[in-house]
Amino acid sequence: MTLRAELTRLGARWFIRRRLHVPAEQSRRELRGMERLTPRPPRKTITVSVDAGGVAADRIAVPESRPDRHVLYLHGGAYRAGAPSNYRHFTWRIAALARATVLAIDYRLAPEHPFPAALDDSIAAYRWLLARGGRSRNILIMGDSAGGGLTLAMVLKARDDGLPLPAACIAISPWTDLALTGASLRLNARRDPMINADHLPVVAAEYLGGADPHNPYASPLFGNLAAFPPTLIHVGGDEILRDDAVRMHERLLLAGRESVLEIWPRMPHVWHLFVPMLPEAHRALANIGRFAMRHMPVPEIADKPG
Repeated sequence: MTLRAELTRLGARWFIRRRLHVPAEQSRRELRGMERLTPRPPRKTITVSVDAGGVAADRIAVPESRPDRHVLYLHGGAYRAGAPSNYRHFTWRIAALARATVLAIDYRLAPEHPFPAALDDSIAAYRWLLARGGRSRNILIMGDSAGGGLTLAMVLKARDDGLPLPAACIAISPWTDLALTGASLRLNARRDPMINADHLPVVAAEYLGGADPHNPYASPLFGNLAAFPPTLIHVGGDEILRDDAVRMHERLLLAGRESVLEIWPRMPHVWHLFVPMLPEAHRALANIGRFAMRHMPVPEIADKPG
């Protein structure tokens, strides 16, 4: 583990972990204030605001992007905060690694819009991609934290709705169990540098709005995982959500599905977002890029003389 990673853990503990237990509107306001500090993407990145089936979204393309390849990105924020604008330093990197256009959606947030609003918006955006000619074998679904759980839940809902499934999905530090039954919630309560386990019941209740926390569209850990596409899961070893990731991986394997789990020692929650300064984030993104290219390969077309 690098010195930068240790300093990132320390900073997260002091400046993020302490700030999570605030009202939703305050959390959103603080994130909006941080947007001016978020590094801008390279000059050749093209970001366009679009209406994706009634859902506001940013469409991000870089020179490496191919128009026939798509990543649907679902941001984190405990279902109560966050927006594509907080990820502008990150989504262009995903576009380059996957050689795809990224559609980062601004799904509706709790508590004003509880479950299943975020799920409905994700499905609407996926239908929009398909209706515009996107082939499911050239679409990858990806998300972090709450968005990681939403990624997995969205695939379950798409399958049950009879939609063609994406080529693969990627979940970073996913929240897969809103019933909060994972042992790591207790075992890693002191070690997690970013999330306080005592806060999760409040935000889970905000999102659920009275729904059953075992509903697989809210907690994909409890879903029937038949026909699930290949899945990559990243999680930090000290996260309170470690077992949300580990158990999801184990259940995918029991269902006979392809699942790759990477547990990164001492990495904080969604360390990938610290990519401007964290070597481990660069390495994790490189692994994501290799997974994406393996399951959404780009045909190599050799230039031949006329």
